[in-house]
Amino acid sequence: MFSKFQSLKPEKQERILNAAIKEFAKKGYKNAVTDEIVKEANISKGALFHYFNNKRDLYLFLYDYSLEIVMDEFFGRIDLKEKDILKRLRQVLLIEFMLVNKHPDMLDFTKSAYFESSDEVKNELESRNKEYLTNGYSKVLSNFDSTKFKEGTDIKRAVNVIIWTMEGFAAKKKEEIRESPITDLDFDEILLELDIYFKLLKDCFYK
Repeated sequence: MFSKFQSLKPEKQERILNAAIKEFAKKGYKNAVTDEIVKEANISKGALFHYFNNKRDLYLFLYDYSLEIVMDEFFGRIDLKEKDILKRLRQVLLIEFMLVNKHPDMLDFTKSAYFESSDEVKNELESRNKEYLTNGYSKVLSNFDSTKFKEGTDIKRAVNVIIWTMEGFAAKKKEEIRESPITDLDFDEILLELDIYFKLLKDCFYK
């Protein structure tokens, strides 16, 4: 379907993709302007719609492209042989912070797409999100050592508490990362704070 675009030189593909991701991440689907995308990418509007039939196809292509990169990098780095669920989820956070630094616009784009309400793309996004999130979480939360938990612990709910704590911490730190120059961030300090929370969770739920 997108063979014309994929036949372009990699440098030109990257230029178009980066321009489109930046515009959609900043303004969302409805308010994004293709004139801004072609201006940033230094191509004509006719060329853009030669590669992609319309704005909707471009947006969904970008979403698939972004999620594929993020998920490939994520699962290429996480060690699923680690049976301690706390240590495994700690890995999840560290990889997320790395991805925020490496692909800031891409992460902003996928985050904004998660809350996208436009009827033109909403159903397609929900279908994709369900598949990616279900597959992703099922891999991360499968085959861990449940014997580490204290006797009588509701393990399913305990894991939910761990995830919610992790997600809250991640959301707070991602905002700090976005608002500060990377050189000003002390990742050793972030790691120390992260480990305080994980120690609290370990003391609460583990034997």
